Amino acid sequence: MRAAMNEAHQAELMDEVPIGAVVVKDGQIIGAGHNMREKFQQTVYHAEILAIMEACDAVHSWRLEDCDLYVTLEPCIMCSGAIIHSRIRNVYYAAPDPKAGAVNSLYTLLNDDRLNHQVNVHAGLLKDECSQMLKDFFRKIRKRKKLLKQQRKQKQG
Repeated sequence: MRAAMNEAHQAELMDEVPIGAVVVKDGQIIGAGHNMREKFQQTVYHAEILAIMEACDAVHSWRLEDCDLYVTLEPCIMCSGAIIHSRIRNVYYAAPDPKAGAVNSLYTLLNDDRLNHQVNVHAGLLKDECSQMLKDFFRKIRKRKKLLKQQRKQKQG
């Protein structure tokens, strides 16, 4: 999870929402990613998607059956779909996402027995640290927006 947190810090340095993910096979990181939606203006550039893509390249297969995913925030619907389709074995996530989480918060996609693959889920690993990173980021964004609004008012007034 520390490696996923390092990825999240990379996202934050780019003014992206600080979410990071790594795919691990046999104790080695074979895929890593952090949010890059703003940089590339691509909806699907979530940390999990980028980590899964890199892992698939590393093993030359779309199947990641012997792999585990570590991510700093509970995956959304899109990322949960990619996790299921890539056959990832275990997902370890830190912070819950009450507004978009599709693992435990809003939906339980990874454990839906109607689907062709189920994933072992482990929640709460380094939850407080990852939650704080997100809270600090959004606090900074709100402060920046407030300052910009005040500056615009001063220019107009």
